[in-house]
Amino acid sequence: MQSDTFRLGFAGAIAAAASLAVTELVASLFVGVRSPLLSVGDIVIDFSPDWLEQWAIATFGTNDKAVLIGSMIGVIVLLGAVAGATSRRTLLPAFGLFAGSASLGAWGVLRDPLQEAGPALLAVVAGALVGLGILGIVRSPVVAETPDRRRFLSLAAGATAFAVVVGYAGRARTNRMVAAVDRADLTLPSPVDPAGPVASELGVDGVSSLITPNDSFYRIDTALSVPAVPLDEWQLKVKGMVDRPFELSFEELLQLPMVERHVTISCVSNDVGGRLVGTATWLGVPLERLLDKAGVQEGATQLVGRSLDGWTAGFPTEVAFDGRDALVAVGMNGEPLPMEHGFPARLIVPGLYGYVSATKWLEEIELTTWEGFDAYWVPRGWSKEGPMKISSRIDTPRPTGVTKPGLVAIGGVAWAPNRGISRVEVRVDEGEWQEATLSDSFSDDSWRQWTLGTELAAGRHSMEVRAYDNDGAQQPEGPKDPRPDGAEGWHRVLVTVA
Repeated sequence: MQSDTFRLGFAGAIAAAASLAVTELVASLFVGVRSPLLSVGDIVIDFSPDWLEQWAIATFGTNDKAVLIGSMIGVIVLLGAVAGATSRRTLLPAFGLFAGSASLGAWGVLRDPLQEAGPALLAVVAGALVGLGILGIVRSPVVAETPDRRRFLSLAAGATAFAVVVGYAGRARTNRMVAAVDRADLTLPSPVDPAGPVASELGVDGVSSLITPNDSFYRIDTALSVPAVPLDEWQLKVKGMVDRPFELSFEELLQLPMVERHVTISCVSNDVGGRLVGTATWLGVPLERLLDKAGVQEGATQLVGRSLDGWTAGFPTEVAFDGRDALVAVGMNGEPLPMEHGFPARLIVPGLYGYVSATKWLEEIELTTWEGFDAYWVPRGWSKEGPMKISSRIDTPRPTGVTKPGLVAIGGVAWAPNRGISRVEVRVDEGEWQEATLSDSFSDDSWRQWTLGTELAAGRHSMEVRAYDNDGAQQPEGPKDPRPDGAEGWHRVLVTVA
């Protein structure tokens, strides 16, 4: 009895893995059909409580999506083992598992109205039939004989591994066909108003560069898979409370005069001293120009950006007309937007946290009232308004290392987009505040490097930093958690000198 239970449980786990792999493999054969697994992951994200999402971001950082996908696969395999172990007399438990999984996968894919029902249903049905077939064969009296059983399980495990590899290779191929090839072949126009030169670096080891490389730029969003659409199918819609709603193809968007700006953006979840912030040189069309073309109606007090995957962000319409360089961006650091950072277009609004402004994979701009719509994060307990706060960070020396006694260069970055940084102060061991040396300002929307040299003897030392914006406002002392509208506090580190 125990051996049968173990055998069927093991077979159920293999059947579940094979079912998942075949589902992904079949889906990958159709250009543009989303992964059913990742579509179910989107459901998990959409229905997860906010505290769980924030815990995942805080605990796993930019690896939160990989952890979720791995956990989902583990749960599916575990449920397969349970279904197999309880299927000694009847296949009903296994049928319930595979039918339920197929239904959930189909629902996940078909929540997107742009997806075709036929390929999605074919993929999940094929996966379910393979899973049931494997488990049904293992339960048969013939395969119950030891030699055949072992041979079958070996073949099943091998077939599953093959299907997983081929399925995800096919998925990667599909994604490339959908958008990556378009991006690789794209040549961006030159800006009619280029950004000025970047200031000289201070040259302090360990301090973040003034421009963050694309492959080092933070990524926080709710998309398990990067939304993708062929460029010849992409359109930007401007709609809602406007006199002249319109649509633009990507080619038409690129024909508009482009400007280039250096802008620091940050996630509202960034803790004091955190790394969910970066500066890039963005190329795009001024948002104000598009809104003027549409003719914003009186009373349209909120601008909502909507992503290809349905995610939304909203901010006061007046922000687009107050003189800041809000952009519909198509380029980042001299190249088309990376796929994971919003290709083909995204919103960049200096001075606002990303959760209210930085819509990636942009497909729609809607004008509405402030009271008429709450964007994605607002019902989840975050503030409807999200102005970025004055912030500063110590990059070096690191608290995890050991610093040699003598003259030590303390350094880091400070930012207050749309206002600029005028002064940074540092204190050591709770002593007097000392003014740090700043890199030249090359944009009020970008961070500045800072450094201060100080003599340190062997032992443990504390270091603290605070910044001031161009209006003379001081960075709040805090401490205050990121929720609901951004962290506050002076970054403090303890370092060992030996």
